[in-house]
Amino acid sequence: MARFSKVLRKTDIKKRLSVPTGFLSSLPSFNAGGHAVDFQAVDGSGRVWTFRCSIRRNGHPKPVISKGWLAYVHSKSLKVGDKVQFLKEKNDAGAKMHAYEIRAEKEIKIFGAVFGYAPII
Repeated sequence: MARFSKVLRKTDIKKRLSVPTGFLSSLPSFNAGGHAVDFQAVDGSGRVWTFRCSIRRNGHPKPVISKGWLAYVHSKSLKVGDKVQFLKEKNDAGAKMHAYEIRAEKEIKIFGAVFGYAPII
């Protein structure tokens, strides 16, 4: 199972989500010469979200998720310090219809210190 998780920063909340370059290999193939690919991910409530991952045309790819991302952020009321995870299940026989899953977690603070994270459904 491919996955990445990230504690969200201001840019991730206000504009786009930057993702590790290594996650590109788990996404659907970019069309020849293309710099963007759309994919769907299901959240804990069963809602399907469509996202677009794009890369720079030249130099270091620096992948980001843009399309659909801000709608997801607003829907889950995500804030700086919250965490998001993308997971990809193996595409074996009998696999789920949506190969990607997205999970969000609220940051829990006690006396100003991060104590942990609670799932957002």
